[in-house]
Amino acid sequence: MFGNLFEEEEKEGFSSTSSGGRVAKGGDEPPPPRGRSTLCGIKNQGGTCYLNSLLQTLLFTPEFRGELFSLGADELGCLEDKDKPGAKVRVIPLELQRLFASLLLADQQSASTADLTDSFGWNSSEGTNQHDVQELNRILFCALEHSLVGTTGSTFIHQLYHGTIVNSIACKECGNVSQRQEDFLDLTVCVCGVSSLEEALWNMFVEEELFEGNNLYRCGQCDRLVTAAKSAKLKKLPPFMTMSLLRFSFDYAKCERYKETGRYVFPLNINLRPFCEESDGEDSDYSYELFSVIIHKGGCYGGHYHVYIRDIDQLGQWEPPEEECKIKTQKVKDEVKQMCEPTLQEDDPLSVISAIITQELSKSVLLDQLGQKIMDKISSSWCKKFRKHYGPIGKFLQSHNDVFMLVSNGTRVALKANPPSPVTETPSPAEQTTDSEPSTPADPGAAEEPKPDLKPEPEQKQGSHWFDLNDSAVTSIMESDIEKQFQGKESAYMLFYRKTQLQRPSEALKNPEYKVPLNLIKMAQEENIRVQKMREEFEASNNTVELHLHLAPSYRLENGALQPISKEQSASTPLSFDRRKTVGDLRLAIYQMQELWEGDMALTVARSLPAGLHLYTTLIDDSVSLYSAGICTNSDLFVWNGREVCGAAVLTGAEWEPVLLNVVRPFLEDCVQEKADEMECEEGRESLENGGPGLKREARGFAGAATLGEVREALGEPQESLLCQEHKGGKRGEQGAGEGGGASGWRVFPPDDMHRTLKELSLKDGDALLVLEPQSFDSSVFTRNGDVVTVTTPSDCRWLQVEFRPHGGVGEEGDKEEERRKIKVPASGNMLLCEVKQRAIEELQIEEQTSGAQHCLRQVDCTGKLLPPVCEELSVRDAGVRLMTTLTLSPGNAPKASQLFLHFSVGTAPSAGFEKDILVEKSCTVKECLKAMLDDVGLDGTCWHLRRLDWCEEVGEPIMDEDAPLSELKINNGETLIVTEGQLPPKGFLKLSVWLYLDPRNNSSDFTGFNHTDNGHTEEQMLELLTASETHSPSPPLCAGNTAELRSAGQVEISDEATLEDLKTQVLTLPALQDVCVPITAFMRVWQLECQRLARILRGQQLTLKKLKLTSGMDLCVQPLLQEEDLGPKDVMLNVKMGVPGERCFYPTEELVWDAARDSSPRSLRTCLAAHYGLSPDSLLLAKHQPDQHTWEEMSTWNQQASKKKKKRKAESLLGAPFHLKDGDTVGIKNLLIDNNRNFLTLEDERGQQRLREQAEQCRKGGPAADSDGVGPQKKAGPNKARKPEVALSINVGVFR
Repeated sequence: MFGNLFEEEEKEGFSSTSSGGRVAKGGDEPPPPRGRSTLCGIKNQGGTCYLNSLLQTLLFTPEFRGELFSLGADELGCLEDKDKPGAKVRVIPLELQRLFASLLLADQQSASTADLTDSFGWNSSEGTNQHDVQELNRILFCALEHSLVGTTGSTFIHQLYHGTIVNSIACKECGNVSQRQEDFLDLTVCVCGVSSLEEALWNMFVEEELFEGNNLYRCGQCDRLVTAAKSAKLKKLPPFMTMSLLRFSFDYAKCERYKETGRYVFPLNINLRPFCEESDGEDSDYSYELFSVIIHKGGCYGGHYHVYIRDIDQLGQWEPPEEECKIKTQKVKDEVKQMCEPTLQEDDPLSVISAIITQELSKSVLLDQLGQKIMDKISSSWCKKFRKHYGPIGKFLQSHNDVFMLVSNGTRVALKANPPSPVTETPSPAEQTTDSEPSTPADPGAAEEPKPDLKPEPEQKQGSHWFDLNDSAVTSIMESDIEKQFQGKESAYMLFYRKTQLQRPSEALKNPEYKVPLNLIKMAQEENIRVQKMREEFEASNNTVELHLHLAPSYRLENGALQPISKEQSASTPLSFDRRKTVGDLRLAIYQMQELWEGDMALTVARSLPAGLHLYTTLIDDSVSLYSAGICTNSDLFVWNGREVCGAAVLTGAEWEPVLLNVVRPFLEDCVQEKADEMECEEGRESLENGGPGLKREARGFAGAATLGEVREALGEPQESLLCQEHKGGKRGEQGAGEGGGASGWRVFPPDDMHRTLKELSLKDGDALLVLEPQSFDSSVFTRNGDVVTVTTPSDCRWLQVEFRPHGGVGEEGDKEEERRKIKVPASGNMLLCEVKQRAIEELQIEEQTSGAQHCLRQVDCTGKLLPPVCEELSVRDAGVRLMTTLTLSPGNAPKASQLFLHFSVGTAPSAGFEKDILVEKSCTVKECLKAMLDDVGLDGTCWHLRRLDWCEEVGEPIMDEDAPLSELKINNGETLIVTEGQLPPKGFLKLSVWLYLDPRNNSSDFTGFNHTDNGHTEEQMLELLTASETHSPSPPLCAGNTAELRSAGQVEISDEATLEDLKTQVLTLPALQDVCVPITAFMRVWQLECQRLARILRGQQLTLKKLKLTSGMDLCVQPLLQEEDLGPKDVMLNVKMGVPGERCFYPTEELVWDAARDSSPRSLRTCLAAHYGLSPDSLLLAKHQPDQHTWEEMSTWNQQASKKKKKRKAESLLGAPFHLKDGDTVGIKNLLIDNNRNFLTLEDERGQQRLREQAEQCRKGGPAADSDGVGPQKKAGPNKARKPEVALSINVGVFR
């Protein structure tokens, strides 16, 4: 009954690949066969466990099943004709017949009720709603009776379940008895205050209720109030007696529902003679035996149903649970569990779900059982415990798809770290899926597995076998297990008794085809043949693995790993093979492929590593299947003699796994070309080049179990040579030497490390190993300081290119190509930048041309833009200048280490090339910086302040603290500041943009007058606001067909401590609003705009702007009104319009203020509208317009669903889900007294829906969606997932009278 646990899994990328490389190739996985019980379960559609439990009870009621199967096609019709006009097909009984036949005959673990619920008229969401099984029992019987009108089965529900109660009132004075009969299909018995079913029946049918004292009875014969006694008796007993236990009650003191969980005993056999009016019959006429118990687990606001059923016809294979064995082994399991398993953290959902999956034998859990198992584990449901913080279970599993995975075609959830293995899995009696170990093909030589010794089944009377049918799972239980359902959160809810005199014929025992129509038997057989063929095809395709064979003659041992001899040809041979076959079969197949193979053949699992191919485990046992040997798709197998490859012995196993190291050796720079010429292969040249001048790099592979000393011997180095590992803090290889000119650092391995293996030293593929001889330290390239070796290779002594630009610009027209000269200056990382500049000036010979002008060095970014000048007091490395890059020599002063280089402009954001530069001290204040900038441009006065640029490169917020130093404000080198005219606004001031709202309905010149000249705005600054029929705005304020204009009125700066009334007063002083006639501020309405859409009305004249949560930069809209307005906090301004009777249109829109302070329910709004229009509230039909979708949402029959987390029922409110009524929403009204049309859609709505469909189709094709409202591109809001309303359970039945 956990309706929406997994409703979103199909939308997210949740992994459903099973383990072990088993990937479905043949499409959808076929349904798994029945379990050991040979009974079929029913799939849960999300919340249909109540339906599943009742259907299983009816299926195992043989008389009900027989009556249903006795109805033929001549009476019920044919399902193929249900869509034909005029055909009277009784769909519900036909679908019920098919479902029962599938449950009896189809070879599948569980059947689907989708077709049956479709015949009920249920939509997809109905399958996730929770309902009461007693309510379903009555509604289903009623639907069947209506469906079978006019057939021979029209009375079989009445015959099987109908009983009669006679209620009597006897006058104590005259003895007159007044009787009234009452029919029933099930009895509702009290649970509160009683301890057993017999006691409840005794209180109902034996105890008398006296009318005395103030509670007298008016006797018809005495014609006055008299003392009387009231009693009830069972007059007619049905063959099947259904008892509904009234476990759900209401506490009037706490005003909440609760569930009775106390002990309530019910017998397996009951005699109803004491409760009957006539008691002179045989005992068998009153004796009943229990055959079904529907159990509810959970609370009064949600839970789960399953059913205990007695298999009367012995259709299932019942296996007695070995209780004694369980009790003995359970203690051992508990002890082992306490020692091995960590303590369960009940507040951590990850720990709870992982523990549940780990404790399952199959290492997986059915999705529709996960919610129930969570309740079993922590005695609380997911919704109550975790949903608030972690959301639905489906989303939780998807967000942890690194931990969980879906298997068995998405029907089970398992752990990725411990996936279900067909080899080790021991399926439970109710869970046998295709994940079990694949069956081995018939092999006459294969030995049969010994069957386990089973204890003989104890002899029991006919039909005494009980099963627990829990959705898809079916398990055997003992009759004594029923006593466990007497009390607790998991307890009996409905009891089904049958008369003991009802006997089953012998031919019905163990015969599921008994009385099943031949057409349904044939249909089930054809379905079984189809499913079996699907299973065979699926097994064949799913058990075929793709192998890569590597033949020994194509490989040689090199660098500690196997390398292919020829790089031109592929060294592996693909082979498709059935993993159910044995290793011997694979060996024989390879022998047949390699006819020239001589000698022994060993098959070893291999793996391709960076160093080459490495061998691991050799397959020795020829009788083991490939599946058991762990061979999966894309496995690599090496075919060899098991000893050597090309005369070289090969070490196998994970401990000898090779590591590919970059061996670095020094060499002399003047021998570089000579050594390169001597190399015969191109590989040598590549390694030489990669190492750069001064270092030579070579990739070599070594066994992971080899010691560092053995590596040194393999490299042919003497014992006095040093081995060094690249320093972790340094940069790799020549990158460290090239970027910034720094030397690379290496750590010398101590002598003790020579006896440690590469694995122990944590050396990985790609790590560098420097080999140095003692004489290497004689050169200036290598210096040793303790255990650290610094390599200063000639690659650090490179160059910097300096480009001279006389005008300092980038790409300026005045820069002629001959004037932009370049020179390469030799440089190192330790060289000062002032030396680089001096050398460049000398070599370029520009001292005479510049006449002593100052120059600075500036870097250039990838776009060619000049970066701030570099500090010439620093070295190349410290300044972050990379060698072999270009610096520009430009006019200007170079900054010192204590200075900042800033760009600035006056008034507006600077354009490229029009900003000025200035050098200021980092310690100077904002005021001093501003003064320096004003002096630089020759401006006077104090009416200036500084602003920073925002991320859009536009003028941003002002720098408020003028006395703060630039360093504290984190103003960085190269940043741009804007010198803005005007005094610095005080702290707490807001800058708000104001728009004027022009309503075309108010065509008075007083309201439409607008000063265009003073404001200076053009037509491009006018925004047209479309209405509900033509826009996607969430709150359009107008009726369909009208438009309103928003015109910019300017900006205001006001303190956030000012009131709303102050804001209105200041807005009216704007020049653009001088012609707008507003007597007082109460005649003006202020809206807050969001994305140029009306969002909310600001209310509360004396509330400050801070309390109204207004921030600087917001857009406001002012609307003149015809009357004063002072909205309260809970007042909602709605646009209401009455529908024109008989037409698909509405009268003009009117504004209505609805007071929702005390009551925000639909009845309150309906009463307000009725008073407004002078109509009766019961005659009004209301609907809210959804402009985003061009639809109407009806409000008349809506009831808000009770919260699952709190027992108290929430009050119905239109301000909450799903309607969320707010200012500006449009509400349509229909007067049902004169208008029979309940459809609110107008022609404009239909055109809007058509536009949405066209846009969706355009988006699906990949093209740009056209904007239908004409305002411009708007950000598409995501769909709001409305809460599903609680609806009554119903079944739609056709008319067959």
